[in-house]
Amino acid sequence: QVRLTESGGGSVQAGGSLTLSCGIFGRGSGGYVMGWFRQAPGKERSFVAAVTTSGSNTMYADSVKGRFTISVDNTKNTVNLQMSSLKPENTAVYYCGETTGRLNIATMAAKTYSFWGQGTQVTVAS
Repeated sequence: QVRLTESGGGSVQAGGSLTLSCGIFGRGSGGYVMGWFRQAPGKERSFVAAVTTSGSNTMYADSVKGRFTISVDNTKNTVNLQMSSLKPENTAVYYCGETTGRLNIATMAAKTYSFWGQGTQVTVAS
């Protein structure tokens, strides 16, 4: 059973930066895609970014391109999300998820993912 654990959330001022980390435990062999999603109160979980576990391919939501960077550290079994130029509308609980396969349009759908972490809160003050 795969277990995902997010960390690194917190409160920052608009324009600030945060780096989230997702620890991956109990994974088997094979190709995987790791994704970051976020969910604001009263809203659906929405796609932020995804990466293949090789680290060679990435995908981003248009709203975060150029500001967020997703990366894999296979020595530590983590997937990281570096966030800069944060905006108040980025306030949400951020979740990491895991699915198999390749990056494609389905990667942007939460229902594609089989495993999720518990989430970490990010609050951006104006």
